Amino acid sequence: MSKAAELAKAGETLTNQPSGRKNLVTNGSMQVAQRSVSETGKGDASGYFTCDRWKVETDNSAGRFTMSQTADGPSGFANCLKLDCTTADTSIASDEYLIISHRLEGQDVQQFKKGTSDAEQITVSFYVKGDQAATYVVELFEQTNLRNNTQAFSVTTSWNRIELTFAADTTGVPADNNALGWQLNFWLHGGSDYTSGTFASNTWGSQTPANKYAGSKTSFYDSTDRELFITGVQMEIGSQATNFEHRSFGEELALCQRYYYRHADHSENSANSVIGVGFYYSSSVIMTYVPFKQTMRISTPTLEFASGSNYYILQRDGTTDGINDFTIGARGTNGCKIDNADESSGDAGKAGIMMTDNDASYIAFDAEL
Repeated sequence: MSKAAELAKAGETLTNQPSGRKNLVTNGSMQVAQRSVSETGKGDASGYFTCDRWKVETDNSAGRFTMSQTADGPSGFANCLKLDCTTADTSIASDEYLIISHRLEGQDVQQFKKGTSDAEQITVSFYVKGDQAATYVVELFEQTNLRNNTQAFSVTTSWNRIELTFAADTTGVPADNNALGWQLNFWLHGGSDYTSGTFASNTWGSQTPANKYAGSKTSFYDSTDRELFITGVQMEIGSQATNFEHRSFGEELALCQRYYYRHADHSENSANSVIGVGFYYSSSVIMTYVPFKQTMRISTPTLEFASGSNYYILQRDGTTDGINDFTIGARGTNGCKIDNADESSGDAGKAGIMMTDNDASYIAFDAEL
């Protein structure tokens, strides 16, 4: 690229780049993993398993992998998201797929100006490597109007930064709300429902599933030797990939806690952890208020906890009882009420619910897209 072209691109970046955070991806450096740092046998179901905000989307495959937050990365990055194929699948059903997806709210992508005459180009950049050469696909998918754009990228055995600029889309304005508005998808595997068409690189249009992974693309499940490492994921306005926007761990954790909040987790403590302090609503029901660290995306997050013998206890008036179950009551985006009616009979007054020192015990709230 000539010096003049470099200066022109730099000028475009300064003009188009919004003030404040430029990277719309949360946890792009894979710092935060509230749920787990490693999970085995994945591939049988979709869900969030390790690094926050990175969802596995899959269907109907016999392939399996271990997913982990791994202490590896190019210079400047301490962690990456690693996938390691543990069960190959070479007999591919037509409706199989494997995607690693990052999801954004509609209200957070309005700056793309999508669906208007002055729609912006979007650049996606990331660092990636594998244990052997491969070709995969990045997809931008806009949920409101079901439109998408795809580009392929190559993986080598060394860390490389991939930079992909996607054309502006003047069709279809995303809804301005807290629902799913945009997906950044990394396609790693697909059956004929997704490979039998014609791959259209960097072209916006109404999604045609058969085109999404068409052409000579790699199946992540082709061998148990297959591995993938990715970090430093950034999505920004303009045609120029700029330096990755590093944020502190505290900032990234706070952004992640809008979608998933691990309120109490014994694995991070050496003694009993307080879940909340409350009172007897009746002789058999205790109400405990739990404040959220951040305003969550929705007012109805799902209560999540590990249940087992002696995982939780109720303490009141010098008496301790075991607790095996909770229900979530009145709630908002800033906190909720947890009710317990299991082995909690007693007199009116104050009470506290605690987590025991069992390493498996935790309580969390899920408001993921």
